[in-house]
Amino acid sequence: MQKITDLTFDEERALYALRNAEVDSCVFDGPADGESALKECRDITVKNSYFNLRYPFWHNKNIVVKNCELTVNCRAALWYCESVFAENCKMNGIKALRECKGISLVGVTANSPEYLWRCKNISVKNTEITSEYPFFECGDISAENLKMTAKYSFQYVENAIIENSVLNTKDAFWHSKNVTVKDCELNGEYLGWYSENLHLIRCKITGTQPLCYCKGLVLEDCETDKCDLSFERSEVKASIKGKIESIKNPAPDSVITAEEIGEIILEKEFCEPDKIKIYTK
Repeated sequence: MQKITDLTFDEERALYALRNAEVDSCVFDGPADGESALKECRDITVKNSYFNLRYPFWHNKNIVVKNCELTVNCRAALWYCESVFAENCKMNGIKALRECKGISLVGVTANSPEYLWRCKNISVKNTEITSEYPFFECGDISAENLKMTAKYSFQYVENAIIENSVLNTKDAFWHSKNVTVKDCELNGEYLGWYSENLHLIRCKITGTQPLCYCKGLVLEDCETDKCDLSFERSEVKASIKGKIESIKNPAPDSVITAEEIGEIILEKEFCEPDKIKIYTK
């Protein structure tokens, strides 16, 4: 294996098409301001390195990135890659991950608008993400111990399992399909609108007008806080611990059980009250 250690690169395509190599303690920065330092690479490990230039990892396969910093100037860092393992990295450039397959993030800290777009086969563990549109149109996601602050997260995702996480996010899971969320805190507004087969298990949900216009919505032993006008036009089976502020016009054949309900709104012009079952314990 070729080893490249303690060097500085600032030229265009500095390590283009590198194969079977380890890059350690290098700096990608300088007056030449070159792009695409590690493009079209295969079977490489990059560790303890600093990236301050654009587009460093494009069209790569089988890469490991450990203990690296990608600054705010390192925009669009990983695009069109396959089989990526990133551990203990800081990703601070816009659009850090896009159109990639086979991604594993462990202990990553990301502050990146438009983070993780149109990626497939994603594993996330012990990671913190601050973004505006994270996970847009992604699929086959497994996330555990994720701390996220976002605006519009998990839109149009398919096939995801999220566990033991805290998601502070507005408009999460819109138009999502086949998503399971377990033992999580979900804080935000308008959760899960237009989703299909969204399954929430032992989650704490906070925010106005959650879970409207859903198909195949299931809540198991969830808690709610400030959740008013919930379930409008949704097909829902729900068991809720504690109080829910209000329920509005769920779809026919819905069954909702809560310990306490502040208000039930059933408007005949918008729902079929005789086909809806609502219980308090």
